[in-house]
Amino acid sequence: MLLGLILVFCFMTGDMAMADLKEKISTKAAVFEAKDYSYLFDKLEGITENQLKQHNDLYEKYVAKYNEVNGKLTNADVLSANQNYSEYRSLKVELAHNLNGAVLHELYFENLTPDYKEPPQELIEAIEQDFASWNDYLEDLRATGMASRAGWAVTGYNYRDGKIYNFIIDQHNIHVPAFTRPILVMDTWEHAFMIDYGTDKKAYIKAFLANTDWNVMLERLKVTLETDALLEKSTD
Repeated sequence: MLLGLILVFCFMTGDMAMADLKEKISTKAAVFEAKDYSYLFDKLEGITENQLKQHNDLYEKYVAKYNEVNGKLTNADVLSANQNYSEYRSLKVELAHNLNGAVLHELYFENLTPDYKEPPQELIEAIEQDFASWNDYLEDLRATGMASRAGWAVTGYNYRDGKIYNFIIDQHNIHVPAFTRPILVMDTWEHAFMIDYGTDKKAYIKAFLANTDWNVMLERLKVTLETDALLEKSTD
């Protein structure tokens, strides 16, 4: 009798968990909505309101295009899909381009702040486990930003080896590191700085670092490490 009750409970909780999962997936699959970053527009040091407004407009277009492409995929001809050219392949490629364009911009805007504070010691100590010093990390981040083309410099935690790296992502979907979670995102497309700095990317990177919210980076790292612990536990 007890075994029967346990089995029934397991099936019921399993069904409830599946129903809950389906509900969450359904909710997450809803149409993207652009977030509001107007609180940054006239508040940053060395990045003007005009620059941020135009940058934000571009981000909103990525959101809109993601929704458009995702909608077209529902009626795309899957039977004619092939690697040389097909509507289906083009839509799949552009879906990733616009999805990453939207998400990376959100991470970028959200790790900017009008109220700059020095990096917390906890973050410095975490970074120094994988870099010789905090200054070495910053030097590597600057170099990563200078070396990227039309794209991004991303500080990411790699779940495979548990280390922090600075990565280059060109465009939005080229050289994207697998099994890596971004904890700091710097936009290095010229649209992020041309109005204020022309082609002087180095001056823009200096301005970016003067407005970086290191506490956001730390919180992202903490969430990432919690996820890493769960992944480790699931493989035991």
